[in-house]
Amino acid sequence: MKYIGIIPARYASSRFPGKPLAEICGKTMIQRVYEQASKVLDTVIVATDDQRIYDCVKNFGGVVYMTSKEHRCGTDRICEAYQLYKEDPAFSPLTSLSNSSDYDTVVVNIQGDEPFIQPEQIKAVMDCFPTDIATLAKPYTAEDDIQELMTPNIVKVVFSQQTGEALYFSRSVIPYLRGVEQSEWLCNGQYYSHIGLYAYRADVLMRITQMPQTPLELAESLEQLRWLENGLKIKVAVSNTKSIGIDTPEDLQQAIEYFQIINQ
Repeated sequence: MKYIGIIPARYASSRFPGKPLAEICGKTMIQRVYEQASKVLDTVIVATDDQRIYDCVKNFGGVVYMTSKEHRCGTDRICEAYQLYKEDPAFSPLTSLSNSSDYDTVVVNIQGDEPFIQPEQIKAVMDCFPTDIATLAKPYTAEDDIQELMTPNIVKVVFSQQTGEALYFSRSVIPYLRGVEQSEWLCNGQYYSHIGLYAYRADVLMRITQMPQTPLELAESLEQLRWLENGLKIKVAVSNTKSIGIDTPEDLQQAIEYFQIINQ
């Protein structure tokens, strides 16, 4: 199978406008994400809707496509970028891709606010194929903060122990441990937080952008539930590496401090 990485990067953000261009010790966040992804993927593309981000990527020598400002989510933006990639003369062998080629191509969606994404995490989702979609989860340990488990901002996932395929994603704590005090849940059950790194077979990527929203997706505001409700298989790889996403200027400062520590 052929693997390509696409990084969606918008300028607009209610909590942190322009964060793809925020600097982390001399390089923009989008450049750091791009460089991390390039350690494991031969082809990496940034999909943006902003000229400033476009120019930034061009300046550091990356591949970038301008996409619509009207996309409702990053998945739609990635799908457009994949279509532009197939039509790009720079990738001429793909200009006449057939449906069978889409079946043999995997698109890896790398979040543009994860400058510390590790190559082994990307490789883990790549190794899940053949499947429809792959994603990543991190196990909680007894030493983790129970309040982090409880917050609805962190998505939890449960998956089959036989096939590794996701059974459900939720903002609620799953599973619920009946008869056990909540303060003891991490000591008595196994929980996994979902890391928002996805890989899609290209034909599946094009299908899911055409699917209408579903009841479970609307209830939890999680698009991966739409995919499950439509019968797609999502294989879950497990990583013990903690994900460090940047959503606010405060997160950026913590990321800078972390970068300085690991590079001492």
